[in-house]
Amino acid sequence: MPDFKKILFPVDLSETSPQLVSCVTMMAEKFGAQIHLLFVARVFEYFTSIYVPHPTVDRFERDVVEGATQRLEEFRQEFFKDYPDTRAHVVSGDICDQILNYAQAEKIDLIIMGTHGRKGIDKIVFGSVAERISKSATIPVLLVKPFKTAQEE
Repeated sequence: MPDFKKILFPVDLSETSPQLVSCVTMMAEKFGAQIHLLFVARVFEYFTSIYVPHPTVDRFERDVVEGATQRLEEFRQEFFKDYPDTRAHVVSGDICDQILNYAQAEKIDLIIMGTHGRKGIDKIVFGSVAERISKSATIPVLLVKPFKTAQEE
């Protein structure tokens, strides 16, 4: 049986992120693993090609990273307060590349992430981060589809 000592939980801080917490904490408890939360802020440098001043784009990216850092810390405190060794990181760049880079740099043993279940044009336009990670990762990836409760439907 694999020994999962470090679990990476990439989050987008959407309403689906909290729905995956119980799965992540269950796995962490089962294996005595450390949890790593990761939020990847998209890079906006492509806006400079449409005459948005570079300092404006840089400032916006800085604001996004600062806001995401604060929100991720709130998320950590709310959902992982019983796991004091949980680490929270915000990076910027391509989402898939950064998740894979972080997993390698931190010697992560397992990635647990949610699927949004996009289909059709949404999948073509937005792609599937979960699909790309599951195909490219060199470590196990557990994909969890969050389900709506009867009250939400």
